[in-house]
This record gives sequence, C-alpha cells and structure tokens, in this order.
Amino acid sequence: MSEHSLTDRNMGWLTVLKAFTDPRVIRMLFLGFSAGIPLLLIFSSLSLWLLEAGVARATVTYFSWAALGYSFKFIWAPLVDSLPIPWLTHYFGKRRSWLLVSQCMIMLAIVMMAMTNPAASDTSLAMMAFAAVLLGFSSATQDIVIDAYRIESAERELQALMSATYVAGYRIGMIVAGAGALFLAAGLGSSEKSYSYSAWQETYFIMAAVMLVGVITTLLMPEPTHKQNNYHYSSMDYGRFFVLFLAGIMGLIITYYLSGNIAAILQLKLTDIFANSTLARISVELLRLSIAVIVAGSAASLLVRIGLVKRQMVMETYVTPVHDFLQRYGKSMSWLLLALICLYRISDIVLGVISNVFYQDLGFTKVEIGMVVKSFGLFMTILGGFLGGILAMRFGVMRILFLGAVLSALTNLLFMLLAQAGNDMTLFYIVVSADNLAAGLASAAFIAFLSSLVNVSFTAMQYAIFGSLMTLFPKVLGGYSGGMVDAMGYPQFFMLTALMGLPVLVVIVVAGKRFEIN
Repeated sequence: MSEHSLTDRNMGWLTVLKAFTDPRVIRMLFLGFSAGIPLLLIFSSLSLWLLEAGVARATVTYFSWAALGYSFKFIWAPLVDSLPIPWLTHYFGKRRSWLLVSQCMIMLAIVMMAMTNPAASDTSLAMMAFAAVLLGFSSATQDIVIDAYRIESAERELQALMSATYVAGYRIGMIVAGAGALFLAAGLGSSEKSYSYSAWQETYFIMAAVMLVGVITTLLMPEPTHKQNNYHYSSMDYGRFFVLFLAGIMGLIITYYLSGNIAAILQLKLTDIFANSTLARISVELLRLSIAVIVAGSAASLLVRIGLVKRQMVMETYVTPVHDFLQRYGKSMSWLLLALICLYRISDIVLGVISNVFYQDLGFTKVEIGMVVKSFGLFMTILGGFLGGILAMRFGVMRILFLGAVLSALTNLLFMLLAQAGNDMTLFYIVVSADNLAAGLASAAFIAFLSSLVNVSFTAMQYAIFGSLMTLFPKVLGGYSGGMVDAMGYPQFFMLTALMGLPVLVVIVVAGKRFEIN
C-alpha cells in the first residue's frame, strides 16, 4: 500500500476497489460472519424457541440478560490482551489462540443449548440459561480478539475497508442465525401450535457447525507479526488478576443465589404497596443488581488490599483511562456525555427484546418473521448505516445524532399502528423498514460520536467502556419488557418506549451546544 490514505482524493477508484481483494480485508468478512452468528441465538431465535416451548413471556425476556457479557467485556478485555494460553499460544500465537478458545466455547455453548429441552423441567430451563450465559460470554470474548486482530494485522490505510467487510460479514451471520434458524426450525416441523424440540435441537446443531467457518479462518490466517509486547507484569501477575475477575463474578452469582427467596418476599410486599407487580419486580431486581455489584466490587477490593493483585496494575488497567476521559472533558461535560452514551439506544433496545414475541403474538409465522425482519430488515439497517454516514459527513455528527434519536422514537410509535391493525403483512413491511432504517442511521452517527471521544493512547479500553455503557442500561431494562407488556399491553408499551427517547433529545441538544465534532 502507498503512504497515502485510501480516502485520499488523488487516489483512483480502481486502487480502492483492488484493496478489497487484499487477503486481510477478505479475512475480516469471514471473522465478521463468525462474530454475527451467536447474538441472535441468544436474542430473537432463542426467544421464539422458548415461547414455542411454553415458557412464560416474562421469563423469555429475562434471557436477554445472557448477552450482558457484551456490556461488561471491558472488564476482562485486559486479560484477553495479556494472558497467554498454555500450549496454544506457543503454537498459534496470542490472537489466534484466544480466537480458537472463544470459538470452541461458542460451539460448546450452542451444543449445550441444543441438548437442552426448555419445556422438560425447571432444571432444564436453568441449564438453558447457563448455556446462554456461556454463549454470551464466549462471543463477547471473540469480539474483543477480533477487534484486536483487525487493528494489529494491517496498516491504517486498510482499517476502514477491513471494518466495512467485517460489518458485512457480521450482518450475513445475523441473517443466518436469525432468518436461517427460523426457516430451519419451521421446516423441521416446529410451530407455535405444534412445538417440536427435535426441530430446534437440529437447528442449533447446524448453527454450531456453521461456526466452523470462523474456526477454519483462524487456523488458516497468520498471526499479526508487528505488535510489540510492552507488558510490565509477569504471567503470574496476570493470573492473579484473572482470579480477581473470578472473585467478582462469584460475588455476583452468590448474591443472586442467596437473595432469591428474600427477593420473592420483598416483591410481594412491594406489590401490595405499589399496587403494581411490574414496578415491584423492577424495583426488587434493580436492588438485587446494585447489591450484587457492591459485593463483587468488595470481593475484588479485598484481593487488592491483601496484596494478591498489584494495586498499580488495577490502576493502570482501569483507572487511568477513566481519569484521562474526565480530565479532558471536565466533570460536568463528562457526565453529560456519559448520560448520552447510556441513554441513546434505550428506545430501540428495550423494544427490540420483545419484538419477535410481538410479531408472533400477531399471528405472523416464523417464515414470515424471518423473511421480513431477519433478512429484509437487516438489509434496511445496512442501507440506513450508509445513509447515516453520508449525512453525518455532510451536516455534522451531532445533527444526525439528533435526527437518529427522533426517528428511533417516532418509528416506535408505528408499532402501535401494527398492534391495532393485527396481522397486516403490508404494514409489517413498512414498520420493519422504517424501524431498521432509523436504527442504521442512528448507529452510524453514534459510532462516529463514540470514536470522537476516544484518546488514541487508550483506544481499546475507552472504546470498550463506551460500547459497554451504550447497551448496559437498555439491556437491563429490556429484560423487564415482557412484564411491562403483561401489565399494560403492547400499545401502551410502545408509547412508553417512544417517550423514553425524549430525555435523549434534551441531552443531545445540551451536549451539542458544548461539544462539536470536527
């Protein structure tokens, strides 16, 4: 490649097109495909499986929390970036060894899900939940490694094209795991009226086999060679740091396990006080989450105090990038930007958790949902992304960020029309088209916004934090969407998700007056 950027106006289109044939660019298409497979196997496809198996709607939406690993991946990203894997790292290199482990764990999790019939018993449902959590954790780890591999394996000139092919592969993977899984399950004989465990089992076995695309790509591709190892700590130090992470996770698990009965009693009492079971459930679960986080943090802090983990290591890994952000923008501006990051996608994520259940409640078949939502809808998302990028370049990121937030809220109101119209295929296409187009446009502007906040000295860590905060609160709230629908009905729920977008508009306006992206 020349020293000029591929976006240089003096460079011809032929040169740019030829760059798409670079093996490193093509490689990202297959890695993106591998990264796109797991997500919908946790969200929409699993939701429909559980619904057909007779699992309560409120319980179905709780399974969306299995993907919270994507929101917390910044916690173990430093471990993935630093810890060697015995034997594998020696033979395959740091990045490929972690990719192989994460991909094999993804396949194992999908197979575990396939081997579990959620309709069999509460124990089977708990096993399904465990497998879904493992899938979320493993796929989030794969994303961490792929991002690192992409940055380390090519010069800056190729990064934009590698990101483009990665996103394209990711969307194709989502189509396979979304529309493909629904078509397979329906074709093998499972439906809402006639549930077939064997159909879903075979479908998930096939999805596990599809992950071999990523495994084969990892085995054939070279390890990045130009990355320098500038680590200041020994493998033992990083191993102890891993123990710190495990202690935090165990704190979360133990707190949730021990608080189950108390939470049930408290929920009943609050239901009487609030006269609203949904509000009582949300309040109790938020309290449990807060306590669990405090316990996890206390367990980790204890290990630092007794000297098991070096305090300086924790400071450099987590505190310094955060301090840099606060220092560059000031406390008041930093909190404003963080509020925008946390709230921007709340409308579409909370609605998206239950959208497939809503479509099926209206009487649309899995084949129809797969055709409209998982294939046509994803195409509209890609189109919206291109549109958002062009508009952001022409009119500025903050303006399109505002436009994206407005469209995301307005398109949620279209779901109210669909709820009233019922099984109307034409309106179904219109609503899905508008919703996905708006989501793609908003995402393009939002990614540009997040990128502008990052200090290049802490790119990986700060972007991981921003990406985690972007989905954390909406995903937690989305877990209660089933209970909300049970309490208020679909039309009122969709109105509520639209109203959730109003505070976002205010934050964007205020932030836009004090923060401008060049």
